[in-house]
Amino acid sequence: MPVVIMDKAIYCDGVRETIEGDISEAFAGARARGDCFLWIGLHEPTQEEFDLITSEVRLHPLAVEDAIHAHQRPKLERYGDTLFVVLKPLLYVENGSDIEVGEINLFVGADFVISVRHGPANPLTVVRRRIEADPELLATGPAGVLYAICDEVVDTYSQISHEVEHDLIVLERRVFSGEHADVTEDIYSLKREVLEFRAAQDPLVPVLEEIVKGRVELCAVARDQFRDVLDHLLRVDAAIDQHNELLTSALSAHLALVGREQSSAAMQQNADMRKISSWAAVIAVPTMIAGVYGMNFDHMPELHWLLGYPLALSLMAVAVVVVYRLLRRSGWL
Repeated sequence: MPVVIMDKAIYCDGVRETIEGDISEAFAGARARGDCFLWIGLHEPTQEEFDLITSEVRLHPLAVEDAIHAHQRPKLERYGDTLFVVLKPLLYVENGSDIEVGEINLFVGADFVISVRHGPANPLTVVRRRIEADPELLATGPAGVLYAICDEVVDTYSQISHEVEHDLIVLERRVFSGEHADVTEDIYSLKREVLEFRAAQDPLVPVLEEIVKGRVELCAVARDQFRDVLDHLLRVDAAIDQHNELLTSALSAHLALVGREQSSAAMQQNADMRKISSWAAVIAVPTMIAGVYGMNFDHMPELHWLLGYPLALSLMAVAVVVVYRLLRRSGWL
């Protein structure tokens, strides 16, 4: 089964030399010349496909297992003279404002770089073009490749941070404009994306700090460049914290506005019920009096009075006016 190799090349004196033969010949040629390094890029290889690489380069089995199965957090580990670095590139999907998280596993030695990519995010093609156009960067060897990949990943973080900020501003406008439909779900969705963003970039900070502090000998030649990448990453880290806090505040404001509207609606319903009850009480008084006369008792003396009915009607009117004024004074009407 062939290895899933996306690209392979030898870099000597700032110049790319495409590998024409097999991997074994490429490794042998790079080692024989001494001033060259080899970069092989793989995409989601299986264990069997990766065996050809491990047969040429001694890679730690645990690191190989991590590279094949992925789902690692950003980290830097040393296995003898080889560095194993995990990065989390991101891809922003504009249509749904989603952030897709990929993974790049790098084996970096004195004369080789082996990159294993998982997921749709692919900054490596851009990095290859960049370093191949920069002989000074190529002259730093594998450390320069590691720097260029970290720089490209962090630059993508910065771009996505601006996209998230734009989405956040749109959400805030919707919250305070009264468009509350589906805003809660959108806020939670964006907050989940921000948390995934943080999980990808936050663990990279100590990795770059370790390199900048000079604790990784292989990267000492590009230490200043890594310091610049760390500075950009710290700015992104601060921005993501602010985005997360603003989303929490936007959610609280949204819930407060919804609660106020619900409270206002409830108060209006209570006022309507009080008015309905008040008018029912006003109508109940003459209804009660009329109901008594509707019984048609022959022995009721007022039925035989000349002024009986006018008196009953006057009593109804007075009772209605009294009840109305009492309810009006109490604020029910």
